[in-house]
Amino acid sequence: MTKKLIQAISEHSLPLSDVSLNKIVEAIEDAKIVMIGEASHGTSEFYKIRAELSKKLIEQKEFQLIAVEGDWPSAQAVNRYVKGYSVEGETIKDVLMKAFHRWPTWMWANEEVATFTEWLKEINRNREQKVGFYGIDLYSLFESIDEVLKFLSNNPQYQVDLEHAKKAFTCFEPYNRMPEHYALSTAQFSDECISEVASLLHSLRNHEEYYSSRQEEDLNVVMNALVAKNAEAYYRKMMSDEKSWNTRDYHMVEAIHELRKYYGEETKIIVWEHNTHIGDASETSMKNEQLINVGQVIREQCGKENTYAIGFGTYEGTVIAADSWGDPFEIIKVPPAILSKWEGQLHAASPKDKVLLFNDENRELFNDWIGHRAIGVVYNPAFEAYGNYVPSRVGSRYDAFIYIDQTNALNPFQQ
Repeated sequence: MTKKLIQAISEHSLPLSDVSLNKIVEAIEDAKIVMIGEASHGTSEFYKIRAELSKKLIEQKEFQLIAVEGDWPSAQAVNRYVKGYSVEGETIKDVLMKAFHRWPTWMWANEEVATFTEWLKEINRNREQKVGFYGIDLYSLFESIDEVLKFLSNNPQYQVDLEHAKKAFTCFEPYNRMPEHYALSTAQFSDECISEVASLLHSLRNHEEYYSSRQEEDLNVVMNALVAKNAEAYYRKMMSDEKSWNTRDYHMVEAIHELRKYYGEETKIIVWEHNTHIGDASETSMKNEQLINVGQVIREQCGKENTYAIGFGTYEGTVIAADSWGDPFEIIKVPPAILSKWEGQLHAASPKDKVLLFNDENRELFNDWIGHRAIGVVYNPAFEAYGNYVPSRVGSRYDAFIYIDQTNALNPFQQ
C-alpha cells in the first residue's frame, strides 16, 4: 500500500497556495454546507487557513454564517461584536477573553480568531445581510438556562413561557452550577422532570413569532433552550452506557438546522470543527462503536451534493494542549508522524505543504484503511501511537484535504 499511496499523493496533490485554495472553492460548487476541520484545537496554521477559506466563501460564494465548535452564549458575544450590537469601544480581545472563560479557553480566545473576527466586523459594516458567528456546542447548560430566564424575565408579556421555564429549570437548582454533579444525580429524576425541558423548548418554538427579532433576541432564546434540553440529555447519558458523543453531535446538527431555518433554507453555512466531527464517521473506525458525527449526519440528511468536508493534517511541529483535563495549557511538541500512517505518507511523498481534492475519478486511490492523526485538547505524545490515529478511508471521509508539513502552536491570550 505504501508505494501505491505515495505515488497517488504525488500525482494528485497541489502545492498549498492561494491558487489551490481557490481550487477548493471551485470544487465546492453549489454546496450549501461547507465543513472545515482541524487536526488539533491548538495549531496556528489550521486556524489561519480555515479563516482564509472562509473569507473566500463569504466573498465569492455568498456564505452567510459561521457555526463553530463552541458554546452558544460565548459565541453570541462574538456575533454581537461582529454585527455591531455590542458596546462601542470594546475590543475583540476583551470580548473573547470574557466570553470564552471555560476551559479550554485557548480554542477561541486567541490571536488567530481575533484577527478573523476583526475582518468579519469590518466587512459587516457595509453589508445589509451581516455574516453571523455562532456556537453550536452544548456544554453551556447553566449559562443557557440563565439566558432563557433573563430574556423571559425582562419581557413580562411572555408570562406563560416564563412560568414554564421556572418550572423546567427547577430540576437543576440543587447542583450548584456543576454539570458533573447533575450528571451523577440524574438517576434520581423522574421522566416528568426530564421532559419539562423538552416541553419548554416546544412551547418557545410555538411562540417564537411573537418574540422580537431585535438583535436576534428570538433566535437567542430558542437556541439557549435547545442547548438546555440537549445538554441535560448529554450529561445524563455520560453516566450511563449510552453514547454521549452521539448526543453531542446530534445536537450540533440540530443547531445547524435551526440556524438555517432562521436565516432561510437556502442559506449557506460554514462549519468550523475538529476533523473528528466534520470528517464522515461512517468512513472511520468510529462506526464499529456505533458512533456518528456531524459530517456523517449532515451528508445523509442534506445530500453529498449540498455538503463539502475539508480535513487538515500535519507531520510535526508544536501545538497548544494540556497534559490532563482542566490543566493549564502549554506548548507541546508534536513528534514526526508514523511513516505507515496518513500523515507519514504525505510527508514521504514530499515534505511540502499540499492540497488534495477528492472526486469520483481519484477517490478510491485514497480509500484503503489507514491511521489518521487526531490531537485533542488533552495530548500526550508518548501515547500517540496507541490512541491518536483514527483508522479512516480518507478519500471518502473528506472531499478535500490540506496538509501542512511543519506546524506551529496557536497564540492564545493569557488570562
